[in-house]
Amino acid sequence: MSSALSDPKAPVDGVRKADRPQGEAPQPEATRLRVALLGNPNTGKTTLFNQLCGLRAKTSNFPGTTTDIRTGRMKIGGVEADVVDLPGIYRIDLDLPESTLVRNVLGDAGLFRRPDVVVVVVDAANLTRNLCLVGELLDYGVPTVVGLNMVDVAQRRGLSIDTERLSTELGCPVIPLVARRREGVDELLAAVERATAPPSPPPDLDAACSGDLVTWAERIAVASLGGEQAVGTSRDTVTERLDQAFTHPLLGVLVFSGVMFALFYTIFALATVPMDLIEATFEHVGGWLATLLPAGPVRDLLVDGVVGGISGTVVFFPQIFLLFFLISLVEDTGYLARAAFVMDRVLCRFGLPGHAFVPLLSSHACAIPGILSTKLIPDRADRLTTILVAPFMSCSARLPVYVLLTSLLFIDRPLLAALAFAGCYVVGATAALGSAFLARRTILRGRSRPMVLELPSYRMPSLRSAFIVAWEQGVTFLRKAGTVIMAICVVMWWLSSYPQAGPAPAAEQLRAQAATLPAAQQQELLTEAEHLDARYAQAQSFAGRIGKTVQPVFAPLGYDWQLTVGVLTSFLAREVFVSTMAVLLVGEEEGDVEEQGVIDQIRRARRENGDPVFTTSTAASLLIFFVLAMQCLPTLAVTQKETGTWRWAALQLGYMTGVAYLAAFAMYHGLHALGVG
Repeated sequence: MSSALSDPKAPVDGVRKADRPQGEAPQPEATRLRVALLGNPNTGKTTLFNQLCGLRAKTSNFPGTTTDIRTGRMKIGGVEADVVDLPGIYRIDLDLPESTLVRNVLGDAGLFRRPDVVVVVVDAANLTRNLCLVGELLDYGVPTVVGLNMVDVAQRRGLSIDTERLSTELGCPVIPLVARRREGVDELLAAVERATAPPSPPPDLDAACSGDLVTWAERIAVASLGGEQAVGTSRDTVTERLDQAFTHPLLGVLVFSGVMFALFYTIFALATVPMDLIEATFEHVGGWLATLLPAGPVRDLLVDGVVGGISGTVVFFPQIFLLFFLISLVEDTGYLARAAFVMDRVLCRFGLPGHAFVPLLSSHACAIPGILSTKLIPDRADRLTTILVAPFMSCSARLPVYVLLTSLLFIDRPLLAALAFAGCYVVGATAALGSAFLARRTILRGRSRPMVLELPSYRMPSLRSAFIVAWEQGVTFLRKAGTVIMAICVVMWWLSSYPQAGPAPAAEQLRAQAATLPAAQQQELLTEAEHLDARYAQAQSFAGRIGKTVQPVFAPLGYDWQLTVGVLTSFLAREVFVSTMAVLLVGEEEGDVEEQGVIDQIRRARRENGDPVFTTSTAASLLIFFVLAMQCLPTLAVTQKETGTWRWAALQLGYMTGVAYLAAFAMYHGLHALGVG
């Protein structure tokens, strides 16, 4: 049994509060042994946790990715024990969220009772670096057991560690482990059961903690290995050659681009089927409710508001699941750390760390999982900056809008349409980097924190672990954002549905005219009457009235009230713009914009004064607006959840909308100045 401990009020700083595992009655704290697992990233700490508690959890190859604390329950020597899996850290004294959390745990800062025993997991093949963390922990005076993990890897690299000598030097038990095969786990538990007294570290530790721990760690490592080989990290030549390629300034970028293209393409190619299936399922549920319930506002609310709102939330799940599944697989191979090292050189010029490349990449599928994945960024300012600029990246929700507007701009010129389509991605990425550069010199002043990470060994990825990670992230998305997104959908449905208008006057005339014709000739007029009713109802709704009221604000961009309604409704989700245009201009709620006939109808649509709705300058203005504007209320809701305040979400909305407005204004009037109408 486990529980992920999280405090939504402090998500950025990473301080978490313990929750009681569901389904269990509280037990007296004094009757349970509290064991904490601590270690550097990539030491196999969470693998050991899974072996002890029968859970399946996973940490990233980046520091700071797991600021949640996982707890598990087990028996040690017949005594019930709580096992706490702390986030991987390199040093306890660093100014990072996960290091702060560990200090609070070890210092009994009120999160929960101080651990009775700390098991510090050490990578046997990287002894010197790991011993720096051990030295800091020993200085806290908590009963300590060292789990010397991956001794098999160390042996393959020619390292032979004298564990008895190491135990004597540290003044605490040292148990050799191969955690993934459960070798040495029973011996470790026996040592934990016996560890009731604080360690007896060597006398030179105090001076090392106040000076240079590395000099102290090197002395301990040399004594345990019997030679200077302990100072460095032994690596095989194959790994070194791969690292030279993957971290090369030019070749590394090319490899990264290829890997990310494959990942990106796979998300788009595979997510379509389950997303279509989810939409079809909810359409079936909505249709079933429509036949089950009597006509009226309750049925409309449930079918169009509630079911539609839930569908709009769940439909993102396949993209999120696939994204984290594939990233987890790539990460497990050991490559992702190399890619972050390469991208750090590029992103740091704009005030972003290498950690930000995964969230920015993720945002091309959907900004929501991109923002969720900023948990891997250890620095608060870096993380906030990434959250603020991630929605600039062109997401899949913009694609229907891009298809429509580029088709209107470049009729029968597919090459130009394709170039404009690709240009939208370039403009979005450029705006993201430029905005990050601006933010780090104003509201989030400072340079991005240098990225400290370990290049782990290459290995085969685990499909099971990747599946579990992806599932947990998907469920987290549904739990965090689902209720807020559904509420937004219900509100927007109400605004576009009420007040309910009667039949359009022009539609009544068509129906009267149809009544005088033979039955075979009536259908065309009746269909047109229904389209007029739909347009009239939209215009008379609260959304339509708001559009006419707000239209003067968008008039400088070339938009009439119909385009204004489309822009306003698209703040629910960008793709809503297409269906809104189909209703207002074509009268077909389910129109497929990829059918040339519908595009022609939209292109020929007229304003109330007879002018075209879409001119070249208007379509170009709309395109640049949709590339840059924050038109996704679900993303704003997730920004609020992840930052813990609406202040950052409001800034994100205001800034992106302002940038989009100015760019659209410049595009519209610039084209007019060039004589393009």
